[in-house]
Amino acid sequence: MSLSVDIEKKLGAFHLRSQFEAPDETMALLGASGCGKSMTLKCIAGIVTPDRGRIVLGGRVLFDSEKKINLPPQQRRVGYLFQQYGLFPNMSVEQNILCGIRSGDKAEKRRVLAEKIRMFRLEGLEKKHPAQLSGGQQQRIAIARALATNPKVLLCDEATSALDPKTTRQILELIQDINRKLGITVVVI
Repeated sequence: MSLSVDIEKKLGAFHLRSQFEAPDETMALLGASGCGKSMTLKCIAGIVTPDRGRIVLGGRVLFDSEKKINLPPQQRRVGYLFQQYGLFPNMSVEQNILCGIRSGDKAEKRRVLAEKIRMFRLEGLEKKHPAQLSGGQQQRIAIARALATNPKVLLCDEATSALDPKTTRQILELIQDINRKLGITVVVI
């Protein structure tokens, strides 16, 4: 699903201008520290509101300053992978993933949970807490939770920054598989 971004955001003396098209593929945003990459993702996700512009995902307007459209994050169908995983430390693996499953009855939520546990090779870890797991395992949980909402785009904010080279390669391959197998546009910093 294609993503179109054309936004502006002023933060003190910093003026962000971000404009790009991301077709149904994996796309990388590159730039120096502090240039606005993470801010761009937060605007797409609806965590931060741009001052001006437009964000369209698969023909659906998420934000349009002129038409006064600004969908809340829960309605955007955007998965967000935070730089530091964003897992709840006091929750188990399955509780963390269940937080991302917003629709369906209890049985449907359990079915989706089991699917994500299998998909991300988390069997046997369901009752463990993040502090008991490796960085790669924590990142797979974060990805599973982000995908539990059935997003149309996955935003990865330096998703491999704290990982060793081997685990980084595995996570990047997993992100590529998500794009290929699920047809989700992925934007990676």
